[in-house]
Amino acid sequence: MSQDPVSTNPELYTVVFENDRVRVLEYQDTPGDQTSLHRHPDSVMITLSAFQRELTVGGKTVAVEKPAHEVGWLPAQEHIGHNIGTTPTHALFVELK
Repeated sequence: MSQDPVSTNPELYTVVFENDRVRVLEYQDTPGDQTSLHRHPDSVMITLSAFQRELTVGGKTVAVEKPAHEVGWLPAQEHIGHNIGTTPTHALFVELK
């Protein structure tokens, strides 16, 4: 069952803005932190820090490394994230409704 990340990991995700068109989530973690299985709708991700993570999507785990200040499209997905780096992760997700 898909879960809202604000419900599954309220210590990591915070709603910073919401209206009838979008919801903006702030995500912050520290090295070693891992999320529970959760789902995002189609979204735009803005990285506020550089980070290294593992994402498990559909039973496959991939390593992801992102620089700070990158903006990118994320199609709707269900995943688990794990900070495998040595720095905190800080990002915004603009979720489309």
